[in-house]
Amino acid sequence: MQKQIRRYSSDSDAGLLTGLPPVLARIFHHRGITGLTELDYRLERLPSPDTLKGLPEALSLLVDALQCQQPILVIGDFDADGATSTAVALRGLRALGARQVDFLVPNRFTYGYGLTPGIVALALERQPQLIITVDNGISSIEGVAAARAAGIKVLITDHHLPGEQLPAANAIVNPNQPGCPFPDKSLAGVGVMFYVLMALRKQLRKIDWFSSNGIAEPNLAQLLDLVALGTVADVVPLSYTNRTLVQQGLLRIRAGQCCEGIKALAGVAKKELPRLVAADFGFALAPRINAAGRLDDMSHGIACLLTDDPLMARQYALELDSMNRERRVIEGDMQEAALNDPRFASWNESDHLPWSLCLYDSRWHQGVIGILAGRLKEKFHRPAIVFADAGEDEIKGSARSVSGLHIRDALDSIAARHPRILSKFGGHAMAAGLTLRREHFETFCELFEQEVQLWLDEADLEAVLVSDGELSAYDINLELAEQLRAAGPWGQRFPEPLFDGVFALKSQRIVGEKHLKLRLGLPGENSALIEAIAFNVDTAVWPNPAATHAQLAYRLDVNEYNGLRSVQLLVQHIAAL
Repeated sequence: MQKQIRRYSSDSDAGLLTGLPPVLARIFHHRGITGLTELDYRLERLPSPDTLKGLPEALSLLVDALQCQQPILVIGDFDADGATSTAVALRGLRALGARQVDFLVPNRFTYGYGLTPGIVALALERQPQLIITVDNGISSIEGVAAARAAGIKVLITDHHLPGEQLPAANAIVNPNQPGCPFPDKSLAGVGVMFYVLMALRKQLRKIDWFSSNGIAEPNLAQLLDLVALGTVADVVPLSYTNRTLVQQGLLRIRAGQCCEGIKALAGVAKKELPRLVAADFGFALAPRINAAGRLDDMSHGIACLLTDDPLMARQYALELDSMNRERRVIEGDMQEAALNDPRFASWNESDHLPWSLCLYDSRWHQGVIGILAGRLKEKFHRPAIVFADAGEDEIKGSARSVSGLHIRDALDSIAARHPRILSKFGGHAMAAGLTLRREHFETFCELFEQEVQLWLDEADLEAVLVSDGELSAYDINLELAEQLRAAGPWGQRFPEPLFDGVFALKSQRIVGEKHLKLRLGLPGENSALIEAIAFNVDTAVWPNPAATHAQLAYRLDVNEYNGLRSVQLLVQHIAAL
């Protein structure tokens, strides 16, 4: 699908950000920054946990559990946010003095998502007195009821959007639950758990817990490496709170002050800790953790994040890396099958596309459908839902949305009007999961298409790259590339800087089968050349010997080779002129 390049509308107020280089001032202005305090990522400027609804009840449960040394069981989710949330909960609670704390993560293929009655039955074998959910639980009506009926207290920590009914837990901490005044609704599950631990440490301080029990008061900032990883991995908006958590975690990681699991994961991904950026969480570390939950059991990923033994961490990381390579093969086969589906053979041009994409194949791997949905969403710029068999005549879907369509609310609207179609669903604005009977698939596809057309207009279906404008030949240099790298963290709703311009094509060649290596003439310069690379190009179109100039949308990047560092362009879009 062709992409359009649009520039941010105005730079007139960028001058208010005095003290910044002009290009950086322009970039931050485009992202809504109006003062330098919004770029001050010190921990003391984080919003207080005190306004989290349900926090007093949560602290009462946790203090009682610590004072009586009750067995605590953490129930996590099977993605990277769930894995990091679980690791943060266990590391934090143990540092605060809990001696009986363990975790259980449901196998997605056997038990499904969240605190289900089946998971509660499994949890009973551990004989916990308190269950803490992390990154799940807000929709676990039946599971919470089963736990309470068995005499187990339940603390839910979650960030997903609640339904009309809340589970009857002893306490719920979720900034998105009704009536919660906490100012930032964008926390990931790992961020919510971190906030609960900070509040618990404050409460334990008040009752003289540490000195009376001979426990050194822990520095919970030691958990920020995991908080940063989980926050970026879950693709939550990088609000000020989340940027602070991510930046502080990155600083610790770059200084080598991180858990052995993150060190090992960075090692197998060939990422140097001192040079790590937020994008490396999403594209290098998190996929390896997620592979465990997608193909096998997320316990492998959590174990990697919990061990303090470098050799064990390396072994876990190698296992996760192997799973991730297997996941890529499965994903590639699924993507090829999807694009060759005869129903969608004419989807090469946007004029032939419906407004939404719903695909199902009984051969597809349930753990990889979310990735395929994301790939299709990116390729066609349509909300996409991909389904796989879930057993007992049911299919499970993973949905990815585009800007303008709140996917969880869209599913809620369908469920309200057609209550027999969806067995269950949940999620947030850009991603969701759902289950329905196989016989309802075609009907659901029709209903979803109708719902999407209510939410979106044709302009929302255009693939648009939003550019920070053109860079002069003077600005395309290593110094600016380094400044941009350090100015992050960049991520969801706080995007990495993107620029556009017209360049002379001096040379073109394919490397690594489908990557286009370019040598470009800088704008306005006849002699200066710069290297550029465009990944995964259409080799039927590029190289293009007839093209002498091209319009590019690109990012400035620092290329390191044989100890030498230079600036290069990472091309996001190329069009021959």
